[in-house]
Amino acid sequence: MATAQQSLPRAVVEHLVRQVVYERLGKPLPRVATAPNPLVVNVSARHCHLTPEAVEALFGQGHQLQVHKWLYQDGQFAAKETLTLIGPRSRVISNLRILGPCRTLNQVELAYTDAIALGFEIPLRISGNIKGTPGCMLMGPAGFFEMKEGVIRALRHVHLHPNDAAFYGVEAGDEMKLKVGGPCAITLDQMLCRVDPSFKLEVHIDTDEGNACNLQPNTSCELVK
Repeated sequence: MATAQQSLPRAVVEHLVRQVVYERLGKPLPRVATAPNPLVVNVSARHCHLTPEAVEALFGQGHQLQVHKWLYQDGQFAAKETLTLIGPRSRVISNLRILGPCRTLNQVELAYTDAIALGFEIPLRISGNIKGTPGCMLMGPAGFFEMKEGVIRALRHVHLHPNDAAFYGVEAGDEMKLKVGGPCAITLDQMLCRVDPSFKLEVHIDTDEGNACNLQPNTSCELVK
């Protein structure tokens, strides 16, 4: 299967260049440049995660998700497949992107703006905590799939490798702050720390949060405890 080539995020390139420049000048590195890994901040647009059973119901028996674009976290990808979400008032969002690979539960992640447009009242939850959340109907080219629960607004969070967690002095379950610069500078509190050896240092915020601070590829961002 052919896959798209993944280019380095701007933050990674800047981190590497900064280290080389300071080393050649013989100057001490600023703290941000001594971090083991560069900080990448990405806006997570509305999307869904599906079980293999849901994928087959929506796209046909034996269907496998195809890679549209590899994401920053290793092994994660935006699939070529999209579907239609039908809200409680028969309002719809079309072209809802599926993120792969398949998971053990079905979950739709929306921003509050999306939920209001659809007529949902959704809770703020950490990914995977879907008990007691609203459900929805999904429509694909091969049929429908009813989710009894699983529609949430995902709690903003940061993925950290254990080396990153040690550098910032945090553990899994702790909270940090993301200071966003630029003309719409804000500080986002209660940034949940998720720590795993497979993770790259990356913050996930949703489209409402990204739009509020006009996050751009060159916007300065800093994690603080």
